[in-house]
Amino acid sequence: MKFESITRWSAMAVLWTSVAWADSSMDTMTAEELLPLAQEEGTVTVYSFTSRIGKVEAAFEAAYPGIDLQGFDISSTEQIARLTAEAQAGVANADVVYISDAPVVLSALLEPGIIAQYVPPRVADRVPDEYQSPLLAQRLSTKVLMYNEEANPNGAPIDSLWDLTREEWAGRVVMVDPLQRGDYLDLMTEIVLQSAAMEAAYQTEFGEAINLDGAANAGEKFIIDLFANDLILVGSTDDVNAAVGAVGQKNPPVGFTSYSDRRDNEEEGWALQVANDVAPAPGIIFPAVLALSAEPKNPAAARLVIDFLMGDESETGGPGLAPFYVAGDYVTRSDIPPHPDAVPLGDFTAWRIDPAKTAEIRAEIGDLVLTLQ
Repeated sequence: MKFESITRWSAMAVLWTSVAWADSSMDTMTAEELLPLAQEEGTVTVYSFTSRIGKVEAAFEAAYPGIDLQGFDISSTEQIARLTAEAQAGVANADVVYISDAPVVLSALLEPGIIAQYVPPRVADRVPDEYQSPLLAQRLSTKVLMYNEEANPNGAPIDSLWDLTREEWAGRVVMVDPLQRGDYLDLMTEIVLQSAAMEAAYQTEFGEAINLDGAANAGEKFIIDLFANDLILVGSTDDVNAAVGAVGQKNPPVGFTSYSDRRDNEEEGWALQVANDVAPAPGIIFPAVLALSAEPKNPAAARLVIDFLMGDESETGGPGLAPFYVAGDYVTRSDIPPHPDAVPLGDFTAWRIDPAKTAEIRAEIGDLVLTLQ
């Protein structure tokens, strides 16, 4: 996937260079040079869209005694709202922002100068350019269709997204409310952007041309039909995982969630697996980005955290990257081999989002979803 470089983003690059953030001269410092400065600061605050920040916190503090990492698990949607409100109030509580939902992040946080790009010099030559600009992508994350492999040992119980609109799947498809979590709205938006593929998949599945019945395109028709088929909306990804993945079910639902949540199968008693062969795609893959607050209170420690989150010199990235070196997450460092239990990125059929194109129609799709709830 390319973190596309387009004219609009190039214009943003000019903006970044004009944004003054604390001690930008630190950008060229090594971790060893940052450390004594970070220890003088003594603390660093991270807003993170994943609960895995708790594991990062423990590992960082073990690696760098004397620096208190305060990690806050806040969804991307909530982060955007909070960071915007804080900026309007003239405060900056976060030093580091770990966030997804790039279509909104670029326009709502990067463009107005609320956050700023930072690429640790240690890894700059090991992260492809498309994952460094306009913001540093630590890994690629997902929102894809998952099923219960204990109940379906021969593979996914469906072969097309359009199966989810059939009567037999009424009330048996689960996802987080797209109006509450931006990644899921990005998924709905991508389905519309991929309307040509959705139309072709309909023809294959039902053997006839699609009747849009007033919908603007095949993607919108799918969303309308999915909601009409008693789509179950829940409050969190964990709610989806438990509903779909809990072992011991005879006829479990399917749901859209994170491929990487398979990492918790054993601990949580789940049997989650990705429906990678579903047509035309199981969902989306998108960047999880790291950024500095435009004016971090602890600029040295902030840069040290980002360096730590990009992994060390060991084969799999060490403790900083360990929570993310799992099947279903795709780290962006070119020198770290893919996780052996994951579908290889080249074989993974999820759509790669273009954040700029997503941003163009995202609000419109949000309005559509609102009318269907």
